[in-house]
Amino acid sequence: MTDPIVAARRARAIRLHRALAEVWDTPPGLPRLAAVNHTIVGRRFMLTALVFFVAAGILAMLVRTQLALPGNDVLGPEAYAQVVTTHGTVMMFLFAIPFIEGMALYLLPKLLGARDLAFPRLSAFGYWCYLFGGTTVLGSIVFGAAPDGGWFMYTPLTTKPYSPGIGADVWLLGITFVEVSAIAAAVEIVVTILKVRAPGMSLGRMPLMAWYLLVTAFMILGGFPPLILGSILLEVERAFGWPFFDPERGGDPLLWQHLFWLFGHPEVYIIFIPAAGVISTVLPVFARRPIVGYSWVVAAVVAVGFLSFGLWVHHMFATGLPRLSLAFFSAASLLVTVPQAVQIFAWLATLAKGRPVLTLPMLYILGFFFVFVAGGLTGVMVAVVPFDEQVHDTHFVVAHLHYVLIGGFVLPAIAGLYYWLPQASGRLPVFGVGKTAFWLIFAGFNLTFLVMHWTGLLGMPRRVFTYAPGLGWDVPNLVSSIGSFVLTAGFALVALDIFLQLRHGRSFRRDPWNAGTLEWAMPTPPAPYNFASLPHVSHRDPLHADPALPQCLAAGEGYLGRVREGRLETLCVSMVEAEPEQILVLPNRDYTPLWTALALAVFFGAMLAGLYWLAPAGLVLTLVFAWRWAASDAAPADPPPEDAGRGVRLPLHVASARPPAWWGLVFLLLADAILFASLAFGTVFLAAFAAAWPAASPPLLSETAGIVAAVSVAVAGVAAPTAALANRRGGPLRTVARDGLLALSAAASLAALAALAWIATGLAPAAHAHDAVVGALLAYGALHVLIGLVASLFALAQLLRGYASSVRRLPVEVASLWQLYTGATGLVALALAFLAPEALR
Repeated sequence: MTDPIVAARRARAIRLHRALAEVWDTPPGLPRLAAVNHTIVGRRFMLTALVFFVAAGILAMLVRTQLALPGNDVLGPEAYAQVVTTHGTVMMFLFAIPFIEGMALYLLPKLLGARDLAFPRLSAFGYWCYLFGGTTVLGSIVFGAAPDGGWFMYTPLTTKPYSPGIGADVWLLGITFVEVSAIAAAVEIVVTILKVRAPGMSLGRMPLMAWYLLVTAFMILGGFPPLILGSILLEVERAFGWPFFDPERGGDPLLWQHLFWLFGHPEVYIIFIPAAGVISTVLPVFARRPIVGYSWVVAAVVAVGFLSFGLWVHHMFATGLPRLSLAFFSAASLLVTVPQAVQIFAWLATLAKGRPVLTLPMLYILGFFFVFVAGGLTGVMVAVVPFDEQVHDTHFVVAHLHYVLIGGFVLPAIAGLYYWLPQASGRLPVFGVGKTAFWLIFAGFNLTFLVMHWTGLLGMPRRVFTYAPGLGWDVPNLVSSIGSFVLTAGFALVALDIFLQLRHGRSFRRDPWNAGTLEWAMPTPPAPYNFASLPHVSHRDPLHADPALPQCLAAGEGYLGRVREGRLETLCVSMVEAEPEQILVLPNRDYTPLWTALALAVFFGAMLAGLYWLAPAGLVLTLVFAWRWAASDAAPADPPPEDAGRGVRLPLHVASARPPAWWGLVFLLLADAILFASLAFGTVFLAAFAAAWPAASPPLLSETAGIVAAVSVAVAGVAAPTAALANRRGGPLRTVARDGLLALSAAASLAALAALAWIATGLAPAAHAHDAVVGALLAYGALHVLIGLVASLFALAQLLRGYASSVRRLPVEVASLWQLYTGATGLVALALAFLAPEALR
């Protein structure tokens, strides 16, 4: 006979599930294009990344076929250069990082005890940018217009005189479009982890995977802006002749290398750190004990993220830099191995103290240990300057890179795939194909790349499309090529095994691994809302601390255990202690992210096609859709606090002092500030080191216009924050002052735009790098002033329409923060434009 209490709980769970499903479900067909749910968007990212991975694998097979025998003619030199460049570009930019982003977007709300991400539409927008930009880059090879300058696009090889075709433009514009997606995902991940967690999940109780993804997202915000800037500068040089990298006109090709490797070396750790997070999550589950040294592991991953930004010259040892700087960066490259070792010893100690079970995910993790440690040892070797000069630009470096990236990312990624696939599909594997696939991958990988160290030590350069017989390279290249086909067979078996699991795997109820994290507290496959009600967390492994938690949440006994007014809701908490602060009302299906991405595609497409007159229309369209996007979040009246469950009443996010959108802007401006710092670095670098830089500013810049611009941006930067302060305090007089100050900030922005245009009329940016850099500084300032103008007008319009107030103050706070930032960077940009040559020569 059924217990009445159990029956009542089950009945409540069924009613709640139906009510939530009615609100959260995304129907099939055309509405799927409007989907913003994190589960759908995360899957799209991962599936698209896997398609790009397959394409990159096919290109790799072409490379290895060409190199299998001396004098081979499968590919000519032009086709080979395109294939090698596209393979590296796809693997680094279109597979590894987007797959990480997709995994994070899919997993984070489930790990953190939330129903969705902080900004679901931002994630959807990021996906469309990724799809459009990635398709452009990969599709170019079909038309023979692919980039051929290497995945690092070194200048001067990729400048117009040496790469006259469209290939370099495809890379620069397509990858920049993809990087917009990466920045969007990073902002999403940071704000979600810091603000959209289950109550009680303090930073010390967060799953380790969340820590790893948080560090990764901050690294994206810090590492991608220098490359975005470099791509913009190189594209402007190619399109309009501004000579940032032309030494004959005051530029310097080394500036590209600095900007690229400011991104490129952190990129390696951006790829590795989430994979290490998979290990720190999966290994303790199958070791049957919590990880040893949780706090040490967190400290180690933060240290790796921090140190990785000081290693970019590690890739420039052969460029003739001063020996003292090489010694510093060599030491820094060796230092980063210390926190890496802390993680590895924590994993080994967990295995030693536990009772390990050799499951398929564990098999891939053990393979990771062998491959990654070997790659780490060769990394220590190339960090030593004399050895690096010996093997630089040989196959030894190619082998090291693949050992670190394949061993450091792909093997843990497959382990994570097998670990979380049951959570996503509700099915367990029934065939033993996965183990066969592992041994093929492990053997094929080492056969391919271990031998490549040998060819590198024998002096075989990288990126050569053929070689003569009798150099000692014949046999090792043939062995590497055979190994690559074995490796490909292993990946094909993984795909077959996953297909069989999805179609024929045996069903289970929940948590087949006896894990302790919250993603296993929901039915599988997961509902679009994840949790029927949200938990209160008091332990790092909530399911081990309270085995009955899944049933309680399903019955609506946690936070937000009901549906109100058809809204999609989750909770926001304080950053450190995770005290509940506000109810976040999430958007439902929306086509705006798609339209915004298409508008941005108009800009990039026009630039690629050389239709420069059309490009501004794409930016205007983007601003129009951004306005519509922001306006859709407005509330017509001040909402009262509402019951959040468990006896807690909370305000809605629109009536909160610091909603997630405000924090999102803070972290977006952090990335923007790093881009501006990179531009300032480029200005100082050229002024200090470029051979043809003038000793003083040419008498082209109007000092009067400079003073007007400086005063205008300063006024706008002060007026908007003062308006925000008046808005917070409220009252009739302050309301009038607020509106007047916002109008003043908009007027000052217009004046600043006019003054910047006035200054620009005195420039000849195609003649010399000095004027080109000044033009870049002015363009940076003008774009931000324009956005500040739109933000001030938007805030004023929302106030006058009654969609903002002293309670619903986000539009005013956004305008305040943006104008304050624009004022500060604008003054620095003007100072650099007018004073840099005299100060640095």
